[in-house]
Amino acid sequence: MPIYEYQPTGSAHCAHCRGGFDLLQKLKDPTIESCPKCGAPVQRIISAPHLNTAGPALSESNIEKHGLTQYRKVEKGVYEKTTGKGPDLISKD
Repeated sequence: MPIYEYQPTGSAHCAHCRGGFDLLQKLKDPTIESCPKCGAPVQRIISAPHLNTAGPALSESNIEKHGLTQYRKVEKGVYEKTTGKGPDLISKD
């Protein structure tokens, strides 16, 4: 279940919603329109997802196992393949 962020839209708010709040909801649950504590109008805000970029998820063997290709920047406009299928070098020329 995703965690959604909400913030008040008007000047009336309580300590719970003043700085915004998080709410764990099912995907099929409707967006709430008011603060569950004080009833002030709120809106759901878009925020960046948390992505785990450490550990084995981005290891070269895991990337290749899932059929993906990884490149690293060698210089401006030039990328070298580190793992996977595809051209060994990509350049803007």
